[in-house]
Amino acid sequence: MANAAQTTGADPQAEELRRRNVAGQPSAGAPAVARTPVAEKSKEKPFSILTVLDEYEFIWAPLLFTALAFFTRMWKIGLSPIVTWDEAHFGKFGSHYLKREFYFDVHPPLGKMLVGLSGYLAGYNGSFEFKSGETYPPELNYTFMRLFNSVFGAVCVPLAYWTAKELNFRRPTVWLVTMMVLFENSYTTISRFILLDSMLLCFTFTTVFCWSKFHRQQHDPFSPEWGLWLMLLGVSIGCVTSVKWVGFFVTALVGLYTIEDLWNKFGDLKMPKIELFTHLAFRVFGLILIPFCVYLFSFYLHFLILENSGPGDAQMSSLFQANLRGTEVGKDSPLEIAYGSRATLKNMGYGGGLLHSHHQTYPEGSTQQQITCYHHKDSNNDWFFYPNRHDTEYDTEEPLRYPSNGDAIRLIHAQTGRNLHSHQVAAPVTKADWEVSCYGNTTVGDTKDHWVIEVVRDAASRDYSKIRTLTTSFRLRHADLNCYLRAGNVNLPQWGFKQIETTCVKENNPRDVYTHWNVESHVNDKLPAGDPGSYKSPFFQDFIHLNVAMMTSNNALVPDPDKQDDLASSFWQWPILHVGLRMCGWNDDIVKYFLLGNPLVYWGSTASLGVLGLMVVWYLIRWQRGYGDLKPADIDHFHYSGIYPVIGWFLHYIPFVAMGRVTYVHHYYPALWFAILTSGFCVDWMTRTLNKQISWAIHGVLYVAVIGLFVLFRAISFGMVGPSSQWSHLKWFDSWKMTD
Repeated sequence: MANAAQTTGADPQAEELRRRNVAGQPSAGAPAVARTPVAEKSKEKPFSILTVLDEYEFIWAPLLFTALAFFTRMWKIGLSPIVTWDEAHFGKFGSHYLKREFYFDVHPPLGKMLVGLSGYLAGYNGSFEFKSGETYPPELNYTFMRLFNSVFGAVCVPLAYWTAKELNFRRPTVWLVTMMVLFENSYTTISRFILLDSMLLCFTFTTVFCWSKFHRQQHDPFSPEWGLWLMLLGVSIGCVTSVKWVGFFVTALVGLYTIEDLWNKFGDLKMPKIELFTHLAFRVFGLILIPFCVYLFSFYLHFLILENSGPGDAQMSSLFQANLRGTEVGKDSPLEIAYGSRATLKNMGYGGGLLHSHHQTYPEGSTQQQITCYHHKDSNNDWFFYPNRHDTEYDTEEPLRYPSNGDAIRLIHAQTGRNLHSHQVAAPVTKADWEVSCYGNTTVGDTKDHWVIEVVRDAASRDYSKIRTLTTSFRLRHADLNCYLRAGNVNLPQWGFKQIETTCVKENNPRDVYTHWNVESHVNDKLPAGDPGSYKSPFFQDFIHLNVAMMTSNNALVPDPDKQDDLASSFWQWPILHVGLRMCGWNDDIVKYFLLGNPLVYWGSTASLGVLGLMVVWYLIRWQRGYGDLKPADIDHFHYSGIYPVIGWFLHYIPFVAMGRVTYVHHYYPALWFAILTSGFCVDWMTRTLNKQISWAIHGVLYVAVIGLFVLFRAISFGMVGPSSQWSHLKWFDSWKMTD
């Protein structure tokens, strides 16, 4: 086909010369015109520091913000030399790692191992008890331990910067989001002590950042960068859940995103099935297997380090305890149980205690002697194995006789001489079960004192002809009532010293581990001592056991009606900054810290949640009316940068609404991060069409307000020295208990 020049009869070469002349370029083949230096300089752009700063903002801005973060988190960090707030807990847990003593806590071990690492690097030997309010000894470099912890809080600031960029916020908003994290007083304060919260926040921030990076790679699936961010996201999920179980909330956010992403791919009929399966396989590997391995590895290190007996032994199985160094469990205990043996019986349920009795009686029901389960080891946990009343009476001089699977026995309380007994009287709390009590003595009693041994398993042998210390798991069935001795997770009222209720459950469920028992310690002079370390407790069994015990204990952290907790607060108070929290004593002679947020950050972020909801309603109404306000790119930005942070806020906040356990203001801090992202999106969206100068002016006002309020309230973060009345001007509301 003839080109346009040919069609019009124009000369193509002449046309090219004309085009170059118009563009100011030399004609092909024409001699180059020599340019003078003056002419050359006149075409160069003049040097401008603003241009350089604009071009290299991605370097200097995060460096500046990070430097400010380290300053705010570390300045005067060692000012208070006393154990402050929960340093009493987590400093003590760090000490257990240094002494390698087994302890029990409701949180996973990663954060506390990092606390122990900070103590190790500080040259601390683990000898300090970390009692609340005590002064740190000179040999303990508590300042270094706090500095180590503050690094996690400081790292959150550059992570906020990069996350806001990945969410496609404009530069002024990126700075605003970063400043809201940098100059958030509560984030600053919580990062300055030996606590887990800065670690939890850090790994929450890394998870959101890795998620945003992975989302930006969706256009190039299966590329090295796509795979890298997927795996880093999995590692971050594993870390955040290994610090506190609150990390499962951000894991749920990633899970919802993954489900939506895969659902969209499932609806893409052009996508080959093998590609869809590969997407699924990569996500299972990256977002399930990797986090689980990280979580599992933290417990592996936990068990590996804590090889000595410690204060948390009773929460674990007897066989686990017997393999700890320095333990008394199973020490010198004969292997096989015989009639006349004096033994303690351990419930094999998660967090189960020892079968226990004492002189106190039930206030209702049979009014007989109480039976409970109790974790503390004392002589009230000791029981004698005796034959049943139809069998030959036990004689201390007789040859050894051994109870075995299917035998009916009696258990006699060593301290009171009474028989373990059950009858058709409702249990005191769990009314559907029968009450278990202590009744009679070695000669007085009836068949309601008889319990039939039913062996479940034995770690040492498949031969159930004898009951073995530590290794034999068995159930005790009441001979008359056919119910099973059980100790669940129900605590008795104060009259039962809030020990675990022990009942006889009517349902026959062999898999109910709370009906499983084993002999933990055993004394019988006629039998040779056994070797308690001959059999190891399987790792996965210990892992599951400890996690269920943690969950059980965490659920038991309910408000005590008999005790007032002045530090506790309710969920509704957090988003509106209704309360703060005193982190230490309030005497004039000590440095005081008050856990309170930046008012603009809190109120602005909370308001943005409602604003974004109104924006969604507005655009839905407009869409229904046929208006095309949003392009596909706008909808995608609104979805992932606006709605997902709101979902993250709900996932981190709503559980505390339904939670029965006692709650404090710091439980809101992960949710606050998502509220900050939501506020950033709202400001960014509403200023996107404004004149550049006006947009910067609005952001500038917000910068000044956030920084100004941080400076105004700086004393509550850096330490209030002297009488608290000096800061009465900061007490905007009576609920802020910072001056009285």
